[in-house]
Amino acid sequence: MIYTITLNPAIDRLLYLEEKMESRKTNRIREIAYDIGGKGTHAAHVMSQLNVHHLALGFIGDVNNNKFKKILKAKHIKDDFTVVRGQATRECYIIIDRNTTGTTMLTEKGMTVSEEDKYAFIENLKAKVKQDDIVLIAGSLPINFTLNDLRKLIGVLKEAGCFIACDLSGEALKLAVEMAVDFIKPNEFELNELNSTKENTIDYLKNLNNNIQYIVASLGEKGSYCVHDRKVYRVLPPKVKEVNDTGAGDCFVGAFLSGLYKHLSIPETLKLASACAASKVMHHDSSTFSLEDALRMKELVKITEI
Repeated sequence: MIYTITLNPAIDRLLYLEEKMESRKTNRIREIAYDIGGKGTHAAHVMSQLNVHHLALGFIGDVNNNKFKKILKAKHIKDDFTVVRGQATRECYIIIDRNTTGTTMLTEKGMTVSEEDKYAFIENLKAKVKQDDIVLIAGSLPINFTLNDLRKLIGVLKEAGCFIACDLSGEALKLAVEMAVDFIKPNEFELNELNSTKENTIDYLKNLNNNIQYIVASLGEKGSYCVHDRKVYRVLPPKVKEVNDTGAGDCFVGAFLSGLYKHLSIPETLKLASACAASKVMHHDSSTFSLEDALRMKELVKITEI
């Protein structure tokens, strides 16, 4: 089983404009659509498409619970979220116009979780996770969920003996590195923050690999490095027409962990993950990708061992 933990999920409200957005004018919306938001839920959607046994965990607010659950069902995501009473799952507003390839995103901070909410979530997690499971913690932290709470969460997973993957940023990522989790996926900026001594990137990744089994250093459209067993793989994705790169990294993580779960080789896992991410950037929303296109593009991914 793979568990995804999205502590601060979102409902993405996609606003499609009739024309290019401009200030000081009325920008008319021609269509509104909804999508799932939050790194862990994006990864869970990939797992559902790849027929990997998964369960999405985290916090959701009861105020807009029905709306959130409806999107989960449409995305075929199985879940057991901890419901926070009197709170609403945050919404993100994604503005898309016809004349640009990029998007504009406005995000709410998210709900406030109480000590009781955190206790209920941890107890639910303890009852579920076993040694053979993979657990992904991904995305931002909700209000009142501190780094000490994150430390406790990772500690609980360490006690369970499961595989711990973290797609986090800032101080949360530094904590994941300190606690020697099994997988991280920093981007270029995050990698520079971690590498405080400005050591050569490849050497730094190899040294980091002494404590962390799998490291994927994302380079955006330039691909990625993957380090495992002190072997460094350079990954070059296929060239595609980019529409929206939001969620591409989450798509990569979901497919990568699915590959590990299915015991694929590292090169095959990287090909699958890179192809899924490449398909994702061709779509407007944050989670959609075409598995058919990904399987077709998989063989276009170039992998060399450095």
